[in-house]
Amino acid sequence: MGICSRSEAAKAARRGDVTVDGVTVRRADMHIDPERIRVAFCGQDVIYKSAVVVMLNKPDGYISATEDARDHTVLELLDERCRRLGLFPCGRLDRDTVGLLLLTNDGDLCHRLISPKHKVEKVYYFKCQSPLSDPDRERLEGGVVLDGRLTLPAKLKLRDDRMSGELTLTEGKFHQVKRMLEAVDNKVTYLERIEFASITLDQTLARGEWRYLTADEESVLRRAAELE
Repeated sequence: MGICSRSEAAKAARRGDVTVDGVTVRRADMHIDPERIRVAFCGQDVIYKSAVVVMLNKPDGYISATEDARDHTVLELLDERCRRLGLFPCGRLDRDTVGLLLLTNDGDLCHRLISPKHKVEKVYYFKCQSPLSDPDRERLEGGVVLDGRLTLPAKLKLRDDRMSGELTLTEGKFHQVKRMLEAVDNKVTYLERIEFASITLDQTLARGEWRYLTADEESVLRRAAELE
């Protein structure tokens, strides 16, 4: 659960700092059922979860990757314990796109959430260079051709100035929102993801801050991914 490294766990066990059901265990290779057995590390109970999901308010300038030789990655924004959990981004946000990014170590959940097959909605708030016309709206909602294929139907909610609004997608093509606006001879000037599978960005999180999802939020995700 990211509390310590394997070598640190072995040293703690040898010191007598690990207990299983209240009994001191000095061998770190003891086999247990984490769902049934109570484990404590240095006097603190270790709460086991088979999978973890984190909500991050992604700032500008970070890439959605686990490691990169040149750029800062979103994992650098997490604390050391969280980084030990083997998290990876659930889908991607461009380097200059901000807002809601989910990270998890559940590969099946991630695959289902980003697969167009399951039609999980992602909502993006955008600003663009020039006002969008009614024909532009019809094209964006009906689908534009990207990579030789028509995008899936989308929902567009325009603000009064018609130069900003919310675009709801059920797929995640490379630079999709930007390229869709380019397809109607426009240009995105600001982009923020504000919702993913009915999970809205926590407004108490400043850019670069994160938190674990609540049990209710995880349940919403699993239903969206058709795992419940």
